[in-house]
Amino acid sequence: MKNKHFIIPIYIILLLVMFILPTFSAEEYSIFLNTTSQLGAQNTPNSWIMNLTFALLGCVCIFEGFLHLKNLWVQKVLLISFGIGLIFTAIFQHAPINEAIPYNILEDNIHSASASVVGFSFTLFAFSVAFIENTDKRRILALLIGMLSIGLSLLMFIVTNYTGVWQRLIFIISFGWMIYFFEGRKIKKTKCAHCTFMLI
Repeated sequence: MKNKHFIIPIYIILLLVMFILPTFSAEEYSIFLNTTSQLGAQNTPNSWIMNLTFALLGCVCIFEGFLHLKNLWVQKVLLISFGIGLIFTAIFQHAPINEAIPYNILEDNIHSASASVVGFSFTLFAFSVAFIENTDKRRILALLIGMLSIGLSLLMFIVTNYTGVWQRLIFIISFGWMIYFFEGRKIKKTKCAHCTFMLI
């Protein structure tokens, strides 16, 4: 069980959902203009698929945090916050693309706040990982991921014609890097266990 990464199959599901579900979502939906949150929006066709994916991602991040971060409390708290934020974005859903469709304003506001928690906690998590990685290459990569997260988030508000593209890139890069990070933690634990065995 410790050698498995449960985030990998959920990551594959995320990729499929992000790029296939738009075909079965609201007619107005554009993969270039609209976000994944709008795939899971209130009163939107097949929104449950995106929301289930958000919830699964949140749960698996919390699980991986407990499994691989152990006594690294700063990183663990940030990753758990990230996971809880994702779960909340699934429970409390975005406003629909079509403004004529009725929706719950409070739910939309909670979704926005939860999405902000997701963004801030991930960025801080990436920067914090730079302090626990054991090679310069991995430290630099963690810092680059944190900066990319900020840069792409800014592009979502600056170059709005491609908001959907920037957000999808954030998801692809962020979760891809997390798999790489957790794999490094697994290898490190395996080496430590082997060294302990050799000493015994």
